[in-house]
Amino acid sequence: MNDTSTTATAGGDTIDIQRIMDMIPHRYPFLLIDRVVEAEKDKSAVGIKNVTMGEPFFQGHFPGRPIMPGVLIVEAMAQTAGILVVHTLGPESEGKLVYFMTIDEARFRRPVTPGDQLRIHVTKDRSRGNVWKFIGEAKVDGVRVAEATFSAMIVDR
Repeated sequence: MNDTSTTATAGGDTIDIQRIMDMIPHRYPFLLIDRVVEAEKDKSAVGIKNVTMGEPFFQGHFPGRPIMPGVLIVEAMAQTAGILVVHTLGPESEGKLVYFMTIDEARFRRPVTPGDQLRIHVTKDRSRGNVWKFIGEAKVDGVRVAEATFSAMIVDR
């Protein structure tokens, strides 16, 4: 692990984009988190997604009124959860795949548009073997824009 890519802070560890790409296999255009600003092993993580007009999905969703698709907000929650899992389990889990098993109680409260910064809060609810359950919430400027509970299975590539 590169010391400059994971930094300990009072709120937990921060993880930069280079370290994120070591930890999970997602890449542009499907890597949907830019940084993890808080990660507390086996508990929670807060990811950041800077939403820009250059996102490829804005070409068709929707022309003249760009809105980030809700399913991609949930995917950003899952990627933040994947970082939490790898951070918890350690380097031997890097690059493993995380498959959605369930997505429950998803709610989308307001549109996310270019210029917004998503703060993605993920809390581990429980884990058993390679199955983890999470509570996720996305906020813009402190206002909740989406939430969901979801479970995922961690598997080898």
